[in-house]
Order: sequence, then C-alpha cells, then structure tokens
Amino acid sequence: MVKNIIQQETIVAIASAVVPNQGSIGIVRLSGVTALDITQKIFQPQGKPSWQSHQILYGYIQNPNTKQIIDEVLVLLMLSPRSFTREDVIEFHCHGGIIPVQQVLELCLEYGARLANAGEFTLRAFLNGRIDLTQAESIAEIVGAKSPQASHIALAGLRGKLAQPIRQMRHSLLDILAEVEARIDFEDDLPPLNEEQIKGDLHNNLLQVKHILETKDQGELLRSGIKVAIVGRPNVGKSSLLNAWSKNDRAIVTDLPGTTRDVVESQLVVEGIPIQVLDTAGIRETEDTVEKIGVERSLQAVSQADLILFTIDASVGWTQEDEEIYQKIQELNLILVINKTDIATLETVKYPSKIKQVVNTAVAINEGIEALEKMIIKSIQRGETIAQDLDIAINQRQAASLTRAKLALIQVEETIKNKLPLDFWTIDLRIAIQALGEITGEEVTESVLDRIFSRFCIGK
Repeated sequence: MVKNIIQQETIVAIASAVVPNQGSIGIVRLSGVTALDITQKIFQPQGKPSWQSHQILYGYIQNPNTKQIIDEVLVLLMLSPRSFTREDVIEFHCHGGIIPVQQVLELCLEYGARLANAGEFTLRAFLNGRIDLTQAESIAEIVGAKSPQASHIALAGLRGKLAQPIRQMRHSLLDILAEVEARIDFEDDLPPLNEEQIKGDLHNNLLQVKHILETKDQGELLRSGIKVAIVGRPNVGKSSLLNAWSKNDRAIVTDLPGTTRDVVESQLVVEGIPIQVLDTAGIRETEDTVEKIGVERSLQAVSQADLILFTIDASVGWTQEDEEIYQKIQELNLILVINKTDIATLETVKYPSKIKQVVNTAVAINEGIEALEKMIIKSIQRGETIAQDLDIAINQRQAASLTRAKLALIQVEETIKNKLPLDFWTIDLRIAIQALGEITGEEVTESVLDRIFSRFCIGK
C-alpha cells in the first residue's frame, strides 16, 4: 500500500543547506512520475534540449502564469530507472539564498508536486529496490558523521559491507530451514538429515552474529562520541585547559576567579572519537546571582557528562573546596587533572587514594595534553582500542535484531541437544531468519520504516 501511494505522487524538497545571503548554490529536487512534466512547464531552456537522461540543461525558471523570470538555473535530468530513487529525478541548481530556492519550490508545489517528508527520497530508493535498509541508515550516518572514522564506517555500510554477511547468514539459515521442513513433510522419500552438518552450520552462523554484535559499542562511540565536563573550583585553569586542548580561545582566561559564568562548549575528535568538551563555571559558594546560575549549570553539565576532568591547582594543592567538589562527583567516571605543574612540585599535592586516573598538565605551556587524551581514550574504552580499519559497526536497531537472532540460534542448538522433534527446530530458525531480514529490510514493518526515516532531514 505504501509503495503504491508513493509511486503515484511526485515529491519535491530543498536538498541543500540554505544560508541567507551566503549560499552560492541552492538545490531543489523533484522525484516521481510527473517530475519531467512539471519541469517542462516551469523551465525555459536555452537552445533545443533533447530532454534525455543524464544531461545538464541551462536556462531560466519562469512562472507560466505571470511570465516572470524567477532564477537562472542548471537542470540535472536523471530519469528512471537510472536515478537514486529509480524514479524520474530532476534537480534545479539555483543561485543560493532563501528567495530563489523558495520560489522554485513553490512553483513545483503549484504545478502538482507534494512537499517531501523527512527522508522520503531515501525511502523511495529503499522501496524501489535501489538500496537496502542498512545502506539507507548509512546515508543518514554519512550526513551526521562527526569524525573521519565515523564517515568511513558509514561509507562502508553504504557499499554493502554490513548487508553482505547478514544476507549470507540469512540464506544459510533458510537452507537449513528448507532441509528440516523437507524432512518433516517428506521423511520417507529423503535420506536422513545430516545433523552434524546442521549443527556445524548453525554454530558458524552464531559465531558470526556474535562477532558483528561486538562492534556495537565501538560504533556507538564513533557515531555519537562522548561528553566530557571540565570541573573544578575557580581559577585552577579549566578554561586554559579547554583552550590548549582545542587550540582555540573558546573560553576567557584571566587571573580573576569566577570568570567563566556559563558552560562553554568545544567539539574535538580524539583517535576518531568525537568529544564534546564542556568548560564549566568554577564550583564554589557565592552570593553573585549570575555566578550562582553558572554554578547550577555546571552541576547540571556534570550530571549529563560521560567523563569528568576534575581539575585542581598543583601550586595550591588539594584544598577544602576541592574536597567538597570531590564529594559530589566521586562516584562518577573521573580523571584527576593536576594542572600548573610547571610552577609547583607534585610532592605537595595530596589527593584521595581512591582516585586511580591521574594526569599532570601545564596547559600554560601546552604540556600534558597528549597524556590526557590517552587517558581519556583508555578510560572510555576500558582498555580496548578502536580498530582504524573497522568496516562494520552496527547501530542500536541492528543490534536489537542481531540479539534476537543470537538468542534464537542458541535456542535451536539447545533444541537439537535435547533431541526434540524437528518441528521445534523450525520455530527458532524462523525467528532468527526474520530478525536478520529486519536488518536489511527484507522483513520490515511500516512502523519501523517510519521510525528510521523520520530521523532524516527533508530533502535526503
């Protein structure tokens, strides 16, 4: 039903970011059975175009009713089936900015197109067999990639690196199911089932499912990254640490305590992992209303962070204020950053023995940053490392389906071990096959599609 409705409608959307008075090119994209007809009504080409697929035409967008020229454009023709959606796809490359692309969009809507829903171009590509569901999700991940490694994994997914082993496992299980069901229906006409071969094939598939499942945490790190909060009392060098680490003066640095009144953010990438760094206001008791709000926001940032960089001043040592802050965060994942070691001896710094992760820095002279990064990576990965050549890294939806497949395969092995009838084998085999089919989209519900594609931007 969904596919039939989609095939009857032509959709349109702005397919490029539009920045007022700054964009050089703006793209409006059409897809559907009437895309070419709409284009021929509103586009006035220069010369005598052949309107054949995969050509670029030059001309003007003109309102057919008022004859007003809207914009000078290039038109890209990508006709069915040689297009992303396997429908007629036409793009108008306009001058950038809000007005030209908005007027072209409105003309397309006026002459029969419908505004595309979020991710609908990619949805059509999936429904028309151009891509599978893992490739569709990879497209969204490429757009949202926060590091080169995340982009690399998403591109590998788009090329089918995840879909290929999933399909192979599913086809293997379908073969096993066919063998088992054949013995149920035609037991007298077929040779006995090779149970050892079946057990070996099932075990191999189970091992591969487990292997792919192991990439979930690494994939989550590369895609989403972590949030790190720099915490400490005023004037211990938190803002200087942020500036030295990001190599950018994001935070104000002075000798006055309480300079940072709000949470300052910076985006970094360390060993392929995106890190959102939050420089928080110095935590202390204060009567200053603005600073008090900053302290409250700092505590809120701490509660939301994956890792705390608890920063103290080596020249002063562990103070009562440090102890009070530590009591609030001691149960969290934290690294003690002993700063200003260029002007103090570490022998004077005493801190609770419970703190196991400690790094010394002198951010004023850019010392200790590399050691801090290594400790952060070690802390969040618990000693594991992300392989630089990692090609497969599943997302949460895929992990949920693979977990169902794993449990089903384990149950099949238990069924065989307990010598239960063949009918019992088929129950969990079908569950595993269905779960693997959900990953690639060979078996998927409309509600799952809605959930996946609603996360896309309109025009993608």
